Amino acid sequence: MVKVLIVDDSAFMRNALTAMLSSDPEISIIGTARDGQEAVEKVALLRPDVVTMDVEMPRMDGITAVKHIMAATPTPVIMVSSLTVDGAKATLDALDSGAADFIPKNLSELSVNIVKIKEMLIDKVKQIGKQGAKRRAMRPAPAPGMAGRPVEPPKPLVVSRHTGQRRVTIVAIGTSTGGPRALQDVIPKLPKDFPVPVVIAQHMPPNFTKPFAERMNFLSQMTVKEAEDGELVQNGVVYIAPGRGHMRLTRRRGIETVISISEDRETFIYRPSVDALMSSVAEFFPGRALGVILTGMGNDGVKGLADMKKGGSRIFAQNEETCVVYGMPKAVVDAGLADKILAIEEVAGEIVNSV
Repeated sequence: MVKVLIVDDSAFMRNALTAMLSSDPEISIIGTARDGQEAVEKVALLRPDVVTMDVEMPRMDGITAVKHIMAATPTPVIMVSSLTVDGAKATLDALDSGAADFIPKNLSELSVNIVKIKEMLIDKVKQIGKQGAKRRAMRPAPAPGMAGRPVEPPKPLVVSRHTGQRRVTIVAIGTSTGGPRALQDVIPKLPKDFPVPVVIAQHMPPNFTKPFAERMNFLSQMTVKEAEDGELVQNGVVYIAPGRGHMRLTRRRGIETVISISEDRETFIYRPSVDALMSSVAEFFPGRALGVILTGMGNDGVKGLADMKKGGSRIFAQNEETCVVYGMPKAVVDAGLADKILAIEEVAGEIVNSV
């Protein structure tokens, strides 16, 4: 049973979220809170497995509440976010502060898709809650008087000098739930003179990918940008697939690699699709690409990475212990596609060692 605390200053939203989540027999609503301060107090008292957190609230906002919760009683938090550009920036701030993921706040405006939204909400709460509970069970209890998680010094980036012909000419990364934080543990560690392009499919709504790319660009030594249809792929640049469609690589005049963005739904469940990106990489860079699958729900990426593997490319997967949700990497590992299974802290170094 996944125990949930719902935090929102709107009675309508508290009731709507309670009704949706309570419909699943594996979820128990153990309490609600009307603002961030009450949320911090109830997390410490009730010890939920998951918290759904509004962003804007009186007394204490959601971002501040997340910071307090992560410092005192680390608990998976799912932000309930507006799908506007401003809402995206606030949500990214919350993810930086330790929140695990987000769901759209505009539930009342999405009545046509309410069944899909409900299924997504329930699935995220269950997956994130169970993974968080498992991680807490594996982690020893803190010493008396020591609140929160122990602070560990950052591990140095381990890079070995590769001599001879370059093995990898492009890096392709796929991720979903927990991906923004995971990518911040990888991309900013890549050097400014990284010699190949990096293409990323991160499941995100349309208004989120550009602010996310801008934030990553500010944090990184490499240039990071939201990909544009028809632009030439250049070495040393990170391209993040826009949330409005699916990103693929294609060839122009037979020699230039360019980006293609399709806004059709096609047959893919998730947008932007990891499978679509990876399959195109497999087609145009057979045996010369590195595929990386990070934290996320579901199995998006398995087919595309299988295509890459058939062509002779290598595949890395994030390990269970450092995933917010061990879904996408697990599917890749279970399919026998992973050449290496890595903690998130090791991923950047292994990428650099491969080019």
